[in-house]
Parts: sequence; structure tokens; C-alpha cells
Amino acid sequence: MLGINKLSLQLNDRMLFDGISFLVNPGEKLGLVGSNGAGKSTLLKTIAGEATVDSGDISKPKDFAIGYLPQELPLHDGKTVWEEAESSLSEIKHLQTAIDDLNHQLATREDYESDSYLKLIEDLNHYTERFNLVGGYTYHADLEKILQGLGFKAEDFHRQTREFSGGWRMRIELAKLLLAKHDVLLLDEPTNHLDIHSIIWLESFLKEYEGAIIMVSHDRTFLDNITKRTVEIVNGKVYDYPVPYSKFLAFREERRTLQMQEQKNQEKEIKHTEELIERFRYKASKAAFAQSLIKKLEKMERIEIDDDDSRKINFRFPPAPRSGKVVIKAENLAKSYGDKQIFAKVNLEVNRGERIAFVGQNGQGKSTLVKVIADSLDHDGLIELGHNVEFGYYAQEQAKTLEGDKTLLETIEDAAPEDLRKKARDFLGAFLFSGEDVDKKVKVLSGGEKGRLALCKLLLFPHNLLIMDEPTNHLDLKSKEMLKNALLQYDGTLVVVSHDRHFLQGLADKIFEFRDGKVREFLGNIDEYLEARKLDDFRQLEKTKTEEEAKPKAEKSDNSGLSYNERKQLDKDIRKAEREVKSLEQSIEKEETKIEEIDSKLHDPEQFKELSKEADFYEKYEARKVQLEKLMRDWEKAQEHLLTLEAKKEA
Repeated sequence: MLGINKLSLQLNDRMLFDGISFLVNPGEKLGLVGSNGAGKSTLLKTIAGEATVDSGDISKPKDFAIGYLPQELPLHDGKTVWEEAESSLSEIKHLQTAIDDLNHQLATREDYESDSYLKLIEDLNHYTERFNLVGGYTYHADLEKILQGLGFKAEDFHRQTREFSGGWRMRIELAKLLLAKHDVLLLDEPTNHLDIHSIIWLESFLKEYEGAIIMVSHDRTFLDNITKRTVEIVNGKVYDYPVPYSKFLAFREERRTLQMQEQKNQEKEIKHTEELIERFRYKASKAAFAQSLIKKLEKMERIEIDDDDSRKINFRFPPAPRSGKVVIKAENLAKSYGDKQIFAKVNLEVNRGERIAFVGQNGQGKSTLVKVIADSLDHDGLIELGHNVEFGYYAQEQAKTLEGDKTLLETIEDAAPEDLRKKARDFLGAFLFSGEDVDKKVKVLSGGEKGRLALCKLLLFPHNLLIMDEPTNHLDLKSKEMLKNALLQYDGTLVVVSHDRHFLQGLADKIFEFRDGKVREFLGNIDEYLEARKLDDFRQLEKTKTEEEAKPKAEKSDNSGLSYNERKQLDKDIRKAEREVKSLEQSIEKEETKIEEIDSKLHDPEQFKELSKEADFYEKYEARKVQLEKLMRDWEKAQEHLLTLEAKKEA
């Protein structure tokens, strides 16, 4: 169990953490959310031991292994992809060396009855058991599965890491993390640099991961499919919900509604108290009473509403001028860099009003094709824009092209047509840049802020074709939602490159898949495309195949066909499953008892009145019922798992 205990951290005049505490249980998968700057990444760094706080501590058991993936990592040269990924297996390598040494000693000694010889056998059994537990017999298959799941091909394994781009090298670092056996994984935007297929693979992998996970992600679908609990950081405090992100949004809205009502009631109380003070403070007989009211006001803790979390970018794209029917047409289009062919024989047609998504693995040419369309990048074959097409282009590296020494206001004023320059502050305000923010230099902005500024520039002119290459990179969840809403209302033609499934859902009605140097058209939305690709079946096939390949060769087998080590591991798994079932049954009984106690109080008018005064009573009550449902589902899974293991032993 990992404990975050009363952490406090003040940055300048702002409390980033104000005595925050929560527990992370073994195997629990938790989403960490909050607005930009709330402290999510800082908290992960603190848990990982890479940052300090003013007070509080992180408690964890002895030999507790923490794996940490920050947004940016130092990259290493001098090794192949396989060697670099394998470098994370220091414990396995150490154990293998120790086992080889012990086997050599046992083979060369003949004092079979001596205490020292028996000690060698005891040590060998201990190391062998640990070697099996940390995946020593299967790590080659595990490593191959992870690298391929993250998009590497078999021929890439023996290429030098320096031959790959920064994004692909970040995947190697992610592979190293997934391969090692950690008690908890701290993941800060793990889907950065991943394409949609690798994200789906990673999602499946993390679902089955035995350790706990604390994850920061701006991918809503990814969060919903993996996490079962959401912890929000806001105004220096944490709010804990035993539900995935989408359900958390509803609970958070209820919380804010309650806060607003409580604040309103408190303001009435303050106003009434101030009137009493004013009435009695100058009367000698009531002076003491007035002083007690003043002290009461001074001690009163003012109710705050999480207003900073409710700020959202708010904009609409200008109406699109009418274009010709055919907006983009390509015939036998091809692009290569030297001997490397990116794509060839591409034929496509995009018509007015269509909403197109480009999907596929990284390196297959999605961004290259949009650059060909928007920047007239050198190419072979024909590509034409239709009659009266005026396009706006949001490049994947758009934020990097902004001039760092300009202020935000100068950036928009210089880019805007004459009649809109006077509205530059209004445009910036729609993207959450207000007051002194507009005088900041672009170079001091975060990645998300630069992305918002680049989007702001896109609104300065009307376009009937929008070409957007990964527009959601670095945007937080709220900003993504507002961008999606704006694009849904946009009345022009849209071409978008994205790996974010939730962002694409309902936004694109035609898919172009980039794969193996070819571009294939798919008529349908992103969910229909993924279903057609049968990715779930594909992942299951891969999983089954890998499990078969990963099985160690039997040494000595009993009647069930299991080796000694396999029987030993199976017995351990059964005992662990039995403990889990028993623990869940106790938790269910405890939760049911608590809910029954609350229900009985709710039937008593007096007790109901008292309970309803508690600010978060209904929230906690609903959370308990949700938690009970979760425990019941977990118990069913645990019971089914136990029966499967017992059947395997009896087979």
C-alpha cells in the first residue's frame, strides 16, 4: 500500500498542495486529474522521489518498487533497441549470474552431505523461485511482445537507438518501464508519441497489469478504459472518487453545485451577522454581544468554489466561404526520402463538407501527406486543391513555429487583418489568456498554452478547409472538449490527424488508414473502423500466441503435465486468489453494514435533517453504493479466477 500523507507545498504565494492525503491499494488503477498547473506532474515526481515538498511524507513498504514515466526522459545512445530495452532487467541479469554460479559450484563439488553443500541447494532454490517470479523464464517473449505492441518491427530490434526519432525513443523508455516488475507505475501522459493502434495495445496491457497505476492522461477514453478511481487536485486539495473519469465529471458538477449553495447560504449568514454587529456595536449593553459576533466572523472559514477548474476555452470558427464540390484530389501520389518510400500510388478525393480522419501507425506518412497538401512539399504524382479553397493548417509542430520573443498580444495583432487587430485581446480571452497574460513572451508558455495560442491564430481568417495535425497534443481534457465542440459546429471541410479516439468519435465520418506504404479509404466513423479492423480479436490472438511461446519448457512433469516450478507457482497463485476472495467478501460485508446504517438513519426525520447538513453527505453516500457495486464485480472476477486455477490443478 502506498500512502500520500499530508503533503504541503507552497510555490510563491500559492499553495500547490495544502495537506493532501490519500492511499493507493495494491493493484488499484487511479486517474490523477486537474487543470493545467494544478500539480499533477509535481505530485508524481514527489511520489517517485524526484521532487520534495515543504511537509508531509510518502509511506510505502520495504522493497517497494516504483516505476516512473515523466513526459520527457533523457535518451541514451550506444545500444540497439533490444539492448536498451533489456537494460531495465538488472535484477533478472543478477539472478541469472547467481544461479549459473551456484550450478557450477554444485557440479564441481562432491561433499553432498555437508552443511555448505545443502546451503548451496537452499540458495539455488531461493534464487530460482525469485527468478521465476520476476519473469526470468519469459522475459524474451515479454520484451518482444511489448516492443511489437508499441509499434516496433522485428527488424527494428537490432537497429541503434540513435537511428530513431525522439518519439520512438520515448517508446523504448516506456517498454523498459513496462517490462520491469513494479509495485506501482507512475505514468505522466503515457500516450504521448503513440499512434492509435499502440494506444489500444497499451490500454489492453495496463488493464492486465498486476501492479497499481497512478496515471495522468489527457486521453479521456484511455482513462475511462483503464482506471476505476479518479483523484482530482484543485485549489491545493484533493477530491477522491471511486469511479472512472466520465462518471467523475457528474460527481464533480454535483460538488460544485453544493459548494455554490453553501457559499450562498454562508454569504447570507455573513450579511445578517454584519447587520447585527452594526446595530449593536455602539450600544453599551450589547457591546459584548457585538464583539462575540465579530470574533465569530473572523474565525469563519470562507467557502471557496473551484472556479479555476471551470474555466474553458470558448470559441467558434468563422463561417466557411463556399468552395467547389471537390476540395482535394490526389492521383498516383507518392513521397519518399532518399531510398525510404513513405507512401505510393495514393488516390483520394475529399468533397465539400466531408470530415476526414487520417489514422495509422507513426511513420506511415499521415503528417507527410498533410504537409504535401498544405505546404506543397516535394512529391511525385498529382495533388490539387479545388475551386475557391482557402485552407487553415494546424501543424503538429505549429507551437514551435511561434516567435518566442514576441508577446501573446503582439503575436495575434501581427497575424490579424487590420479590422480584427483591435479585437486581439478578445480573441486571446477566448483561449484563457487575459489581463497580464497577454504581455507574456511566447517562449515562457507551456506546451498546452502554445497550442492554444496557435489555435487562436487559426480563427483570424475564415477557412473552408481545416487541416489539423494532432491538434489535441498538450491540450487538457476541457480544452480538448471545447475544440471538438467548435469543430462539430464548423461548416467547412475537415481533415484531422489524431490518435485520440474520444476526440474523433462523432467528428469524422470517413477514415483514411495509412499502413504499409498505402492509404486505404474506409467509409464510417472511428468506432466502426476499429471494429472492422477487429483489433480486439487481433490483440487476443497476439496474447494467446505470446503466452504459448512464453511457457518455459517442462523439466520434470507430473500427471497434469506441469513442471515442478509450474506446480509451485500454481499453488502460490491459488493461495493468493483465495486470500483475495476472502478479503473482498469481508469488504463487501463491511460496506453493506455501513450502507444499512445510513439507510436506517435516512428513515428518521431528525437524523435525516442532520445528515443533510453535511456538505458532501450525498456525494459520499452515492460513492459508497458505487464502491459496493465495484466490490461485487471484483468478487465475481476473483471467484471466477480462483475456480479456473483450481480446475487447472485438478486437470
